[in-house]
Amino acid sequence: MNDINAEYRAFKDRQLSETANARQMAALHLACGIDLADALAAAPEAKARLAARVERAIERERLRGMRRHWSYDLNRHIALKQALDRLRGGDILPEKAEVTGRPRHRKIREAKRRPKAPFKPI
Repeated sequence: MNDINAEYRAFKDRQLSETANARQMAALHLACGIDLADALAAAPEAKARLAARVERAIERERLRGMRRHWSYDLNRHIALKQALDRLRGGDILPEKAEVTGRPRHRKIREAKRRPKAPFKPI
């Protein structure tokens, strides 16, 4: 049974990292026209130039958010920031999330519920 759980955790971790990578690639390509795979494989000088372009895109996105512009997208802002972190410091993908069989909100709700009062007949 542990083998199945280990495979499940590995699958979920791989799925999370692939999703985050795809999100970052799409945001970087749409906002800046930069291919993330090519940018990560570039020379340090080219990486610095690309990082400056991404910083400017993040700043433009931040300004859109402050003005409450209709085209602002928080998910794009986050993906650009994550892509910038990857350009600067290597592969930074989401940390391993705890994978369980039940959704987290049930655990929280059960933890906050107080015990039932004892039944007293009248």
